[in-house]
Amino acid sequence: MSSNEFSFELITQDDNARLGKITTPKGIIDTPAFMPVGTQGTVKGIFTNDILKTNTQIILGNTYHLMLRPGVEVLNKFHGLHSFMNWDKPILTDSGGYQIMSLSKFNKIDYEMGAIFSSHLDGKKIILSPEKSVQVQKSINSDILMVLDECPKLTDDKKILSDAINVSTHWAKRSKIEFGNDKTKGLFGIAQGGLYKDLRLESIEKLIEIDFNGYAMGGLAVGEKQHDMFKILNETTNFLPKEKPRYLMGVGTPSDILGAVKEGIDMFDCVMPTRSGRTGLAFTWEGKVNLKNSKYQKDISPLDETCQIRDLYKYSKSYLNHLIKSNEMMASMLISLHNIYFYQQFMREIRASIQNGTFLKFYNKYINLFD
Repeated sequence: MSSNEFSFELITQDDNARLGKITTPKGIIDTPAFMPVGTQGTVKGIFTNDILKTNTQIILGNTYHLMLRPGVEVLNKFHGLHSFMNWDKPILTDSGGYQIMSLSKFNKIDYEMGAIFSSHLDGKKIILSPEKSVQVQKSINSDILMVLDECPKLTDDKKILSDAINVSTHWAKRSKIEFGNDKTKGLFGIAQGGLYKDLRLESIEKLIEIDFNGYAMGGLAVGEKQHDMFKILNETTNFLPKEKPRYLMGVGTPSDILGAVKEGIDMFDCVMPTRSGRTGLAFTWEGKVNLKNSKYQKDISPLDETCQIRDLYKYSKSYLNHLIKSNEMMASMLISLHNIYFYQQFMREIRASIQNGTFLKFYNKYINLFD
């Protein structure tokens, strides 16, 4: 397979945990992979070049928000988001489906038209159809595109979940037609069905029939308990095609990721590292560190003695505690950068453990560390 084409190779498995490689014209993504979220074309508070230095291989952009600002016309001038934000590696774009849920008070669903939004910026009416979503993602020049789907809020109402599957399947077919036969990019379908095995399997079966380059689990990480998320993944993930990448959307904490890798998931994204960084919470190999805590006021040790990026290893917990207490923006920037660095270290060690056949040992060591 040419490196100018999208492809996935499953290298090895350790039980259900999978080691793989996604190839795109913009670069290789080693899986399991974590994608920092760059909703507006920026990973909040972190320079693009520093994101590269954390060994991040792919970031996520948001179709709905980038469609509003800077808009398709500007993105087309730059031939996409890569040039616009100075990022030369792969980009995955959400379809706008998550905003159908998160901005539900600003939109309504129409089976044929798509999602009808009142812009949260100026109230202007916006119709985001499955076709429009793919068109915008192509303007972004995304390497991995997501179909437009309806992502319901957490519910145990089977009718709501079943209706969302019907809408999402209809939109998925239309997204596939609009996407066409572009072999340089990947188009992923999104399975819905809440926490019900039968609905999940129905959604997965319908998506496999349409045939996508990869498959995502949507409608999780929406407020359900971690145990319930792991249970439904355990019951359904292995029904996804083995030869295609599997993506759990919007997840999560290091332990969320670890538990999902155990069930065969390959790709993750979450705002957790940077959002936590802005509240003074750091993720480390010793667990979570709340740097607001006064016990760090005189702690001379760094968060990570090995991180050379921006000389992070030179900054003490005491200094970070001081920056937080002084409401200095540098606190958010340094802790967010540390967290992305840690997440990518964590993913690298997960991959190494799968390669070495020691994943279960790694899992047992770290699964409860971040509770």
